[in-house]
Amino acid sequence: MEFIQDILLQTWETLREMSPFLLFGFLIAGILYVFIKPELIERHLGGKGTSQVVKASVLGVPLPLCSCGVIPVAASLRRHGAGKGATTSFLISTPQTGVDSIMVTLSLLGPVFAIFRPLFAFISGVFGGTIVNALDREDGSTAHDHPVCTDCDADGGHRSAGFSGAMKYGFHTLPRDINRALIIGIILAGLIGALVPDDYFASILGGGIIAMLVMMAVGIPIYVCATASVPIAAALIAKGVSPGAALVFLMTGPATNAATIMTISKVMGRRTAVIYLATVAVSAIAGGLLLDAIYQAGSFQGAMEHPWMLPGWLKSVSAVMVAGVIVGSFFRIPKKQPEIADDEENRIKLSIEGMTCEHCVNSVTRALKESRGVNTALVDLKKGEAIVTGGEIDVALLREAVESLGYKVTGSGDSGT
Repeated sequence: MEFIQDILLQTWETLREMSPFLLFGFLIAGILYVFIKPELIERHLGGKGTSQVVKASVLGVPLPLCSCGVIPVAASLRRHGAGKGATTSFLISTPQTGVDSIMVTLSLLGPVFAIFRPLFAFISGVFGGTIVNALDREDGSTAHDHPVCTDCDADGGHRSAGFSGAMKYGFHTLPRDINRALIIGIILAGLIGALVPDDYFASILGGGIIAMLVMMAVGIPIYVCATASVPIAAALIAKGVSPGAALVFLMTGPATNAATIMTISKVMGRRTAVIYLATVAVSAIAGGLLLDAIYQAGSFQGAMEHPWMLPGWLKSVSAVMVAGVIVGSFFRIPKKQPEIADDEENRIKLSIEGMTCEHCVNSVTRALKESRGVNTALVDLKKGEAIVTGGEIDVALLREAVESLGYKVTGSGDSGT
């Protein structure tokens, strides 16, 4: 029973340390969601210049999107005129970080790590986007000539504005997207902390490039979100993994997995997918080597040091609040569905495969609403389907709109009344 108590204690301590910063990250994420609108991003990412690539990477770093959620967003940007280099830059930088994961990194790994991680996410995004621009032969814009629903939300209506919109996204929608991964990450950190002997990984892996390659081999094929990966990395560092090797895991784990690479290949092309994977891998190794050199040359005794000491009661209260947010995120907020007129000419149901989060729902909703003849589009993540109503609806165009985002339409037909 003692080892179970150790696991629970390590898990609770991990949650306490990260919770005050995670709550603040949720708040900032909600504010960003309200104020950074899709049309703002699209306006700055059109064209093929270096400035668009840099802007895309800057915009991507603070956004809390996972590697699965960022693909439909990037595909939508591409459909509305963003250059391929800028889109690739956004694809690379966005899933590696996010304001919530940056705050958790600050809480568990210290300020050096919290600065270095988003910095290399930005650098890798610019690097990959620049390569794509240099090799790509596209000319002109890929924007579609149809009206744009810039405020589409997952409920088929419009995204909430102001304080209520920020609170809803930051403390319900975003936690719902990462709740399972976050729970698994915290529990894994507790297991590693309680069961793995100190310096175990240092004796097994050693340091330098070998340890980084092992972390890359672990990180690339699996999926772990940017926030959930931090407690795992902190536990690995505590058991002997070098900060640089942990950074490799933090960059490759959130940014790559088999499904992501396959979808990018489908949406952006095979060459772009290869550049994407190579950029993340090379940038992760380069960042890991540099970070290890900084820690070895500096006066840092470890990546876990903090220059502050928060009151214990604040950590405990914050941990309880985060636990409440996570539990609450498993329950859906009742939505007011758009009214559908009884005399609506057409009502089409699409079965859609591949949606994993509310960002996916938002992207599909937006794409369907932009299609010619569509009046309403209701997308249900749990059922994996969309109900589209309107006048003269072209099912082929609906299928094209959805599949251009990387999803698969497995069936369509009249939904009845």
